[in-house]
Amino acid sequence: MKYSASLMALSVTIVAATAAFGQGKGVDKQNQTITGTSSGRAPASNGSKQDVGTTGSGINFGKDKTKTVVRLPNPYRLTARRDVLLKAITDVMRDRKLIVDDAASRPDEGIIVSQPYTFIKGAVVTQSELNRYANVENSDARGWTRGRYTISVEVQAIDGASSNVSVNAKIEGRTDGPSGAEWITLQSTGVAEQDFLAALIENLTGASPPTARGPQPDVKFSVVLANTSTKTVVLKATPDSVALNANPKSTRN
Repeated sequence: MKYSASLMALSVTIVAATAAFGQGKGVDKQNQTITGTSSGRAPASNGSKQDVGTTGSGINFGKDKTKTVVRLPNPYRLTARRDVLLKAITDVMRDRKLIVDDAASRPDEGIIVSQPYTFIKGAVVTQSELNRYANVENSDARGWTRGRYTISVEVQAIDGASSNVSVNAKIEGRTDGPSGAEWITLQSTGVAEQDFLAALIENLTGASPPTARGPQPDVKFSVVLANTSTKTVVLKATPDSVALNANPKSTRN
């Protein structure tokens, strides 16, 4: 009888402890928050448990995932003879479905011009695509139906081994009004020029240009001083800053 009473008391103690632990750790059904075991908890506040929720959590909604676009310099310096560059330019134009305008081009002067290339058609989709290539003013007042651009490339030799390559794009938008179709010249945003430059560099070098830069990883390491085993110096280095943290109470990294 004495053993039965002891077992009963032990069972009650285990059940009570399990219930208490479940209330302190897990999902609070009433407030729909994930709680920790520390004091000072309240709705929308997890106390010392800051690795959940949207603040102080592992959820960053893509932070540092989007690459920063770095614009290529225009003109761009390339190490190649002018005749090699001119051939590469015509090859890139052909690959991008551009037709060389022989009447406007002057290869002897290092100038290659394409015929106008229509990159978008249709009243529904032209507006958004035209905004990508040009700064469209009073866009709501016009009904754009087509967009086209003309690429002009100029090669200027610096020395016998390198040249500057300049790319310019003439962007035009077409409107179909009561008086008929009209092509209007717009200010370029530089997208067409950057795309052509990137394709030209890849054609010559075999590698994509460094137009995008991802988040730089932190470099972290620990150094234990030779004269003591109770002090650790943690050096955290990033491309933009260096932070030194000394913790005399811990020897862990």
